Amino acid sequence: MNYTADDLMVVCMARLIEDGEAVAQGIGTPLVTAAYLLARATHAPNLYFASAIGQGMCRRPAPLGLLRVESLWLDNSLTNVGFVRAAADVLPTLRPKEFFRPAQIDPAGNFNNIAFGQNYRQPRLRLPGTGGIPDVTTFISNIYLYVPRHSRVTFVPQLDFLSGLGHNPARTHGAGPLFLVSDLGVFDFAHGRMRLVSIHPGVELTRLQARTGFELEIHPDLHETPPPSAEELGLLYEEIDPLNIRSLEGLSGASRRELLHTIIRSEMHSEPTKAV
Repeated sequence: MNYTADDLMVVCMARLIEDGEAVAQGIGTPLVTAAYLLARATHAPNLYFASAIGQGMCRRPAPLGLLRVESLWLDNSLTNVGFVRAAADVLPTLRPKEFFRPAQIDPAGNFNNIAFGQNYRQPRLRLPGTGGIPDVTTFISNIYLYVPRHSRVTFVPQLDFLSGLGHNPARTHGAGPLFLVSDLGVFDFAHGRMRLVSIHPGVELTRLQARTGFELEIHPDLHETPPPSAEELGLLYEEIDPLNIRSLEGLSGASRRELLHTIIRSEMHSEPTKAV
């Protein structure tokens, strides 16, 4: 069965989830949400979901969607708290597993979601911002990262700004990132530095290194990433994300706009989505 790089990323992230964990999701992260739902449908049925939508804690998560997803998450939540309480009180207690998407990342797993350029007031590009990243990455030890478009723009020897704490001498609590999943491979952070663990099918090592702005460490048992199973792809395409919302994270420009319009039209003419 054919699959895309987005499918493989979702499967790789889902396989890193363990049953009974609390998993945190941000806003606008369909690849992560799809991974959590896939894990729940396969090997981790007892997940707790800490959702940035309404700062809620859920046992019954909402399916992927665009038009009604906020209502579904809020309807399913066991409790809701404000953002400050979630970041300062709830998440430090739960110590959830969370996947963050860096705009820039250095070899030690420090990352930047603030801006590109050395001048904060006049940057080359202003990024979406940090949200709660500077808070939670300083104390949780279940930090995971993902990059839908692996390139030298993202993988850099030195950050323009620091928003997410990696394996950093300034750290006093917790640990740096444990794993990173990109559209080219899977990495760990052995000895505090990014290391290639598996390379995705069809990807050449020379190509992966050329798209990384620093010299990669290579695991001595480097292997090919196991492809998605028929069961995983069936769940992903038929139940979890039949509208292909997960692909939005890897697209930009006209392609992204066209897919957004297609998804919205499909949701407008479909029955209201039920909780999963």
